[in-house]
Amino acid sequence: NTRHNVGANFIRALAQAEHVDFLPEAKFKGLHTRIPLQPENCHLLLPTTFMNNSGQAVRAVASFYKIPTEAILVVHDELDLPTGLAKLKQSGGHGGHNGLRDIIEQLGGNNFLRLRLGIGRPSKEDVSHYVLSDPSLAEQKLIDTAIANSIAVLPDLFAGNIAQAIQTLHSEQ
Repeated sequence: NTRHNVGANFIRALAQAEHVDFLPEAKFKGLHTRIPLQPENCHLLLPTTFMNNSGQAVRAVASFYKIPTEAILVVHDELDLPTGLAKLKQSGGHGGHNGLRDIIEQLGGNNFLRLRLGIGRPSKEDVSHYVLSDPSLAEQKLIDTAIANSIAVLPDLFAGNIAQAIQTLHSEQ
């Protein structure tokens, strides 16, 4: 339940809301499930690799199901956003996030959607210690609200209304 795992917490919350369970998939190097949508499925993946190697798992699922890079949503923690703020964006760099760096490298590009869940930046504390520690109860409440708000815009995102999803999510904060 560390700050570094807020992306995984989002995926678990989404699976719970959709009443689906994860199964271990060795070929995907992670836990996998899918949400049935029309005309296609939405695949949910929790990599079991180290965070810095999560691109291996993303690439495995994308290759197996022939998912184009632009149809992938990566959910991750973001030091450069205040705790509890959520932002959607298309493409971009890795911003020093080693998990994103590996995903970009493994996919051969950065043209995927990102849901950035703010965890704030420590003022004096070592960044590694900060991201690997648990948020306070107040911070966790903000993160949980950001996750719920982000899940609420997924119908627009799944329907291809990316601009609407971005506008709705960004105006809720």
